[in-house]
Amino acid sequence: MQTLISALLAATPTPSPSVDPANTFYSPGTIGFIATFGMAAGAVFLIFDLVRRVRRVRYRAEIQAKLDAEAAGSGTESNK
Repeated sequence: MQTLISALLAATPTPSPSVDPANTFYSPGTIGFIATFGMAAGAVFLIFDLVRRVRRVRYRAEIQAKLDAEAAGSGTESNK
């Protein structure tokens, strides 16, 4: 049993030198900036496009409702 414990204690590795965080480069660089900017610009474009399309559909529905109301109103008057 003691030989096993002494073998385990002898096999304990010594810690390797740690990496100095001050010398490590953590920036994604120009390519990362361009990729992030492109994704953000694409998202903004899609949001504006979606808002424009929803607004157009809503206006068409409002105009169609007005035309239907006018047609229903003129249809009852012509029958009199």
